[in-house]
Amino acid sequence: MSLVLAFDDEAPLARALAEAAGWRCALVERHRFPDGETRLRLPPVLPPQVALLRGLQQPNDRLAELLLAAGGARELGAARLTLVSPYLAYMRQDMAFTPGEVVSQRHLGRLLAQWFDAVITVDPHLHRVASMDEVVPGRRGVALTAAPLLGAWIARQLPAALLLGPDEEAEQWVRVAAQAHGLDHAVCRKQRHGDRDVDVALPEVPVAGRAVVLFDDVASTGRTLVTAARSLHRLGAASVDVAVTHGLFVEDAVAQVHAAGVRHVWSTDCVPHPSNVVSVVPLLAQALRELPAT
Repeated sequence: MSLVLAFDDEAPLARALAEAAGWRCALVERHRFPDGETRLRLPPVLPPQVALLRGLQQPNDRLAELLLAAGGARELGAARLTLVSPYLAYMRQDMAFTPGEVVSQRHLGRLLAQWFDAVITVDPHLHRVASMDEVVPGRRGVALTAAPLLGAWIARQLPAALLLGPDEEAEQWVRVAAQAHGLDHAVCRKQRHGDRDVDVALPEVPVAGRAVVLFDDVASTGRTLVTAARSLHRLGAASVDVAVTHGLFVEDAVAQVHAAGVRHVWSTDCVPHPSNVVSVVPLLAQALRELPAT
C-alpha cells in the first residue's frame, strides 16, 4: 500500500491525509545533535509509492531535513516520490527585481525536481509563472487552491461580505472565492517600501456599513492587513475580518492585526496555527489519488 511519510511536528495532518487518501502513514524519527546536525531514521522498507509531507514554513530549518529524507526514501524503496508541501516557500521571488538578486523560485524548483517525481502544493505564489509544471521542470507540478473552501466558510459566517484583496496579486484568489459563493469582491493597490512598511490604497467601492473580509494567500508580518484594516475602519466598515490560506503570522503579527480592529482571523491548516478553521486535507487527498501509480 502507498505511504504518507511525515515529520513528527506534522503528524496530525499526515494521519488525516493518509486516512482520507486510503494510504498508510509513518513518521520520520529525528535526533538533533548539539552542533545542529540532524540524524533521520525512516522505516527500513518503503513501498514504491511514497508521499513525503513537509510544509516549508521556516524553510531554512526544514529544507536540509527534507532533502535528506528524500534521498533516504529513494534508497529504501520509494520508486515514485511525491512532495506534498501545503506551504511552499521561496515562491514570491520569481524574478530579479534588482541586478544580482537570486531568483529563489527558479532554483528551489530545480532542486525539488532533482529529488521528487511530483510536487503538490496549495495556493503557491505564481504571479509571473503560468503553472507549477514550470517551477519543477520535467516533473509534475500540482497547484491546488483553498480559495473556494475559505470562500464557503466566509459565506456561512457573513453571507453579504465584501471580499477585499490587499493587493493586485491577491486578485486571483479573491475572485475565485467570491464568485464561487456569490460574494462581492475588489482589490487594493499596495506599495511596499520594506518588510514592515507598506502603503495600501483602497479601491473605489463603498465599504461604509459593510462587513469586509481581507482575503489573501499568505500573511507574514501582517503589516499589509494592519494598514488596510485601519483604512477600512476610517471609512466606516461595519466589521473587518481576515481570511488567508497560509497563516505564517510571525512574532506579534496576530496581536497587531487585532489591534488594528480586525475581529476574526481565519486560515487553513496548510500551516498549523490557532486561526485554522478550514482543512485542505480533502484537496490533498484527491490530488494524491489522481497521481499515476508509476
